[in-house]
Amino acid sequence: MAGDVGAGHAGHMDAIYKTQRHFYDLTRKYYLLGRDALIAGLAPPPNGTVLEIGCGTGRNLIAAARRWPDARYYGVDISEAMLETARASIAKAGLTGRITLAQGDATAFDNMALFGVATFDRIFQSYTLSMIPDWKGALREAAGKLAPGGRLDIVDFGQQERLPSPFKALLFAWLAKFDVTPRAELKGAACGIARDTGLTASFASLRNGYAWSARLSRAV
Repeated sequence: MAGDVGAGHAGHMDAIYKTQRHFYDLTRKYYLLGRDALIAGLAPPPNGTVLEIGCGTGRNLIAAARRWPDARYYGVDISEAMLETARASIAKAGLTGRITLAQGDATAFDNMALFGVATFDRIFQSYTLSMIPDWKGALREAAGKLAPGGRLDIVDFGQQERLPSPFKALLFAWLAKFDVTPRAELKGAACGIARDTGLTASFASLRNGYAWSARLSRAV
């Protein structure tokens, strides 16, 4: 049953992004705020491993690989259409030897089978949880793949808590057209998963609540 659900979501994402992937990065840079700050703060250890869950077009992995050249990079996405675009972009950037991609469901994927890597020093999820039906499962799956001293960084849409209510209504209505649902329970879920898995959690509201960020860290 879980496999059927994952396959159905993969097909749905491919349908959404079959055309959008060609102009995705050009448009998203104006409203997916906080991504570059997340990348700037990754600071993986030398020869460390970095995984992006929901890597999409590869834009973030390329930026991270350029910013932190001593690490090894991996990306997983459920949409083969997006991965096709990501592979082409990574090849154009000359980073094929440093970034490895694979198709997988964020809520359940075998990183040893896909990448030959048991755990990761850094994992990040950028504007993906708002698109994943079982987003708490995806969050839990990521937390379980952290190496000692590892860290999971998240940025996604917030609840616009300090912005005008008409703006929130318009934004949420527009996002719904793309099956995007900002997760009002993100803070509680992140803190709960951290507590259950022996991690520490921190949370921040960005741009007056336009975006939220969370960080789950594992002790050395």
